Amino acid sequence: MKKEFAVIGLGRFGGSICRELIREGMHVLALDLDEDKVNEYRDIASHAVIADSTDENVLRELGLRNIDHVIVAIGDNIQASMLTTLMLEEMGIKKITVKAQNDYHEKILNKIGADHIVHPERDMGKRIAHNIISNNILDYIELSDDHSVVEVIAGSKLSGQSLIELDIRAQYGCNVVAIKRGKEINVSPMATEEIVEGDILIVIGADKDISRFEKNLITED
Repeated sequence: MKKEFAVIGLGRFGGSICRELIREGMHVLALDLDEDKVNEYRDIASHAVIADSTDENVLRELGLRNIDHVIVAIGDNIQASMLTTLMLEEMGIKKITVKAQNDYHEKILNKIGADHIVHPERDMGKRIAHNIISNNILDYIELSDDHSVVEVIAGSKLSGQSLIELDIRAQYGCNVVAIKRGKEINVSPMATEEIVEGDILIVIGADKDISRFEKNLITED
């Protein structure tokens, strides 16, 4: 059975999530106060409704209690975001993801029941910065303040060596959780897996450990 999602706020961030969920075949209820934004999703979302998410009666009438996951992607109106999140929590929504505008907003959201908080602008800034700093880092995903997942390109330093020979976990405290080679991806590679120049390694670990790994084994002299 497909999960049911609701996206509240159809700006750039909320709209992007809404479209991706629809593309994946999910049932999506799209909500916004702006009629023009709602009209963009009438033909593609399961339901697209003009609604004030700060009105608890409206949320109940729309049946949000039966939704598996609600994404609160309200733009600059922090008060509306917090009030909506609080009411969703009181309604017993199974999972609530909220877009935070700043650290203060995040602290409040944590206290009132948000399950997952995202900072799209901040996170994208960090990702771009890491890509700029190192030509070897293709992608960067922050897991916490000091742990990340990165995609790095294997150069000549790693070519022809197996994971057991490199002993990356012991030497650097990182884990290679997958290897991409062309269109193929090897998840949880064996210790005997030999790396080929040009492979893309998906590495997880503390930022400081990933930095040492990238500096010593990835960056070419």
